[in-house]
Amino acid sequence: MARGKIISHSKTEKVADIRCLNYNFDMQFFKIFLRVLRLGRAEHRLTILFVAAALLVACAQILEPVLFGRVIDGLAKDARFGHYVGLWVAMGSLNAVFSIFLSVATDRFAHRRRLQAMELAFGRTISQPYQFHSLNGSGRVVRTIQTGADQVFNITLSFFRENLIALGSVVILVPMAFSLDVRLASALFALAFIYSSCNWFVIRRTHIRQDIVELKHQGLTSRLVDVMANVTVVRAFTRVGHEVDLFKGLVRDILKAQYPVLNWWGVLNVITRLSSMVAMLAIVAIGSSLVQSGQASQGQIVTFVGFSTLLISRLDQLSSFINRIVGQMPTTKNLLELIDHVGPEETSQERFKTQLPRGQVVFEHVTYQYNRHGAKGPGVFDLNFTVEAGQTIALVGPTGSGKSTCLSLLQRLYSPDLGRILIDDQDIKDLEVSNLCGSIATVFQDPGLFNRSIYDNILVGRSTASREEVEQAARNAHAHEFISARPGGYDFVVGERGLALSGGERQRIAIARAILKNAPILVLDEATSALDNETERWVQAAMDRLSEGKTTFVIAHRLSTVLSAHRILVMSEGRIVQNGSFQQLRRENGLFARLLQAGELGEPTHEREPEDAETRGELKPLILAPSGPQ
Repeated sequence: MARGKIISHSKTEKVADIRCLNYNFDMQFFKIFLRVLRLGRAEHRLTILFVAAALLVACAQILEPVLFGRVIDGLAKDARFGHYVGLWVAMGSLNAVFSIFLSVATDRFAHRRRLQAMELAFGRTISQPYQFHSLNGSGRVVRTIQTGADQVFNITLSFFRENLIALGSVVILVPMAFSLDVRLASALFALAFIYSSCNWFVIRRTHIRQDIVELKHQGLTSRLVDVMANVTVVRAFTRVGHEVDLFKGLVRDILKAQYPVLNWWGVLNVITRLSSMVAMLAIVAIGSSLVQSGQASQGQIVTFVGFSTLLISRLDQLSSFINRIVGQMPTTKNLLELIDHVGPEETSQERFKTQLPRGQVVFEHVTYQYNRHGAKGPGVFDLNFTVEAGQTIALVGPTGSGKSTCLSLLQRLYSPDLGRILIDDQDIKDLEVSNLCGSIATVFQDPGLFNRSIYDNILVGRSTASREEVEQAARNAHAHEFISARPGGYDFVVGERGLALSGGERQRIAIARAILKNAPILVLDEATSALDNETERWVQAAMDRLSEGKTTFVIAHRLSTVLSAHRILVMSEGRIVQNGSFQQLRRENGLFARLLQAGELGEPTHEREPEDAETRGELKPLILAPSGPQ
């Protein structure tokens, strides 16, 4: 007995869970549908006009079988029915006029909503922190925006042009049918109940599986984008056949997940058509009996047959509409969540107290650890130091020691798990992102050029700059000469990721961009690590000019870069293990000395006398608090 009770309780819990899931799905469905419609709230007067026109069209379509029935009764009784024919023609003309209006106006309205959704999603996407992009991948995000915007278009167009009329027809049909004959109306709406119940049952049974299908589609798109971005690697390592096989495997997985959903819809199609046929036969049978007993006219039977045909077509239309929404609901939901997302970076409202900060940077016991899908990874731990305005700080250490992560935290690409980062005594998490980023200029190892003209790429640094300022920035970056030699000069299009330029040319364009920005804080993230010595001379000279008078953080791979720094932070396994000037660290028997001996910092590309920052006297020394336990 006890065992039976346990099993019974388990079944009860399972039923409760299913009901809860179905309730959540119902609420989610209506929430997504209404949120899509709210995208058009700026044109609410036009949407009200759509509703009025749709109701008029619905009334005209419902009156057609009524008028047809009256004409049949007139023919049977040999009575005059010309006024019914005239009214029928008027209703048909009204139907045509408003249908044309809805067809044209709703199409334009839906296209505006689609582009509006893409615009909003694009703005939200590029404003997301770097962690969002690293976790989701470009393929998944692009599919969400494209497919989600297409679904916004489909929902908007289909609802206002067709399904609003269908919904109005069903609503108006109910009281009109019951006013004509309760018995025939009952048979008619028994059909509506069976049809609606079957559809909603199948939707509830398949929506979770459809979510799985959508996730697999996103994975397929991510794979496609990933392979296309690395097509040179695929060809070089003769992986074309292997990648094609992997892609085919993903396609098979999608079909395997999709087929059960399609099976349910196939069964539903048969059930609904059988139920409509049974309802039609029931109406004819009941109607024949009523006609024979004199309780109904032939025209009324014709009217109800028209009603049943109209009801079946409208229910089928609404069912298809709901099926399409459910089929793409995961993507639509992702798009709307992206549009509505407000991250912590958008709640920051403070600005720097002066127009531009002086550039003092303080890390107070900062810890950050990468977290991907719940799995903890490497990071930085207890970073604790102060950099005075105008100093140049070199970050040195083995690969994976946390140098780039440290600078990413400064730019709020990530947010610290513990501790805080201050610029001029203001916590950067409280600053507007645009205000913070406007105070930091960055030159990356990968310059990150757009497929636009050289002029447009430099103008990214400050969009309000004049042509003369852009050219002067290029001269200061030692880039004007090679730019002028290109066809079209500054109007030369650099190609995707700047591949029409050499590595050194791309870096000098990036430096010109940073010079034009003229921010008080400069970040040089391995900007010369991939360049040959001759090219690096040009790039290093440009960076020396760029960093004059600015608080500069540089990830150092060349000895020349280390020699020019006021202070050096040596990092290992996410912690600062040494700090000091070049001469101090060289005399210590630590990691920095071992890197020098092993040649990890390379050779200087131009002679520079090493000297301690303290001996120059023009800047305050870096204040470095003791780091955490090593």
